[in-house]
Amino acid sequence: MTDITRLDQNARRSRAVIHGDTVYLAGQTADDRSADIAGQTRQVLAKIDEMLAAAGSDKSRLLNVTIWLKSMTDFNAMNAVYDAWVVPGETPARCCGQVELAVPDIRVEIMAIAAR
Repeated sequence: MTDITRLDQNARRSRAVIHGDTVYLAGQTADDRSADIAGQTRQVLAKIDEMLAAAGSDKSRLLNVTIWLKSMTDFNAMNAVYDAWVVPGETPARCCGQVELAVPDIRVEIMAIAAR
């Protein structure tokens, strides 16, 4: 039986779950929600970097990324930051859509799955 490790857990969620050689990240949002979409995206991607490192992985090992935007008008600006962040030749499977996010000033939320 493969062990399951949960990182930064509370009563509702774990920010990361490790099962075997796979890391599952919860949706990450910006801490400074007054930032524009580029600023929020940079903050979220930095959190993903931190969580992957804590789990023994990194962005070159990403398998799948799900991106939720408050508005598709932010798509190009978010992509400019995301495209500069991903490792060329190591891009994950990805989807992106518009959703109503839990808090009105959240402009982007990103979930990721990576190999270790």
